[in-house]
Amino acid sequence: MWRLLGRKVLHLIPVLFLVTLATTAMPDMLKLGDSSATPVAPKITMDMKPEDIKKLEHEYGYDKPLLERYGTWVKDAVTGDFGTSMATDQPVIDGIKERYPVTLELALAALIIALGVAVPLGVWAAAKAGRIPDKVLGGVSSGLLAVPPFVSAILLVYLFSVPGVISPVFPNLSTDLGTANFIDGLEYLWLPAIVLALAEIPQFQRLLRSDMLGTLQEDYILTARSKGLSAPYVLFRHALRPSSFSLITISGLTLGRLIGGTVIVEFYFGIPGLGQSIVNAINAKDIPTVQGTVVVIAVGYVVLNALVDIGYMLIDPRVRAR
Repeated sequence: MWRLLGRKVLHLIPVLFLVTLATTAMPDMLKLGDSSATPVAPKITMDMKPEDIKKLEHEYGYDKPLLERYGTWVKDAVTGDFGTSMATDQPVIDGIKERYPVTLELALAALIIALGVAVPLGVWAAAKAGRIPDKVLGGVSSGLLAVPPFVSAILLVYLFSVPGVISPVFPNLSTDLGTANFIDGLEYLWLPAIVLALAEIPQFQRLLRSDMLGTLQEDYILTARSKGLSAPYVLFRHALRPSSFSLITISGLTLGRLIGGTVIVEFYFGIPGLGQSIVNAINAKDIPTVQGTVVVIAVGYVVLNALVDIGYMLIDPRVRAR
């Protein structure tokens, strides 16, 4: 087990290296698209001359070779210094610390909702395989997969948040969400969390249904049924756990993807999370903020992936034996 765990940790190193190197190279890629572009654009004023811009680039270190900039950035990042935002003149790490909990709370809420709905539906669909309930669930899943989050966001807001359509169930989002405590923040995260969950429920439900169908054909399940155990007991006590390994893996990867993929939902709902921060930084050409935020999201995704693999080893002894 420890040997496998060591290999998983070693696999993180090249991934993190490529991600951090790519983000450090963003100023160079910016100039490839436009030779006149400069990474210090937010600091340029109308009265600046070309030599003044060169001085700014030298001050921020953008005139140095890529590898030298990369080494400096890594050395500072290890100590928690991701540079200073060019748009706000505030440390990038402070903005990330303020916004990351909001994004994480939204992603966790979406994942919990998705699993809470998909697990019973997946078990039910497997128990009714080939019958009308299974076919109906299959059709609904296909329909949900065809609806992108930005469409479902508009529809749900129109139906459940705008007065005059249906009695408002969800409150309008507050711009003070980032400063609210966890419980108060949940009140404003329900609707965007449901929007994100709608895209994950069909995938979770179909995956669990597929694995459950195979498990229900195992001899020990047939033995449990022959003993007269109730169908719900057999399904949830004997069949669910061995059928959930793939679901656990996908759930961990989904959480990492949700953290990095809430950009549209956060921007649409005005949620002050990392997604909105990236959009604002891109519009302001604030490269240090984009760079630091992308790296934090990527590192979080990679670490979650590793934790999923470790959890999989703990749950399934067959993996530890490899």
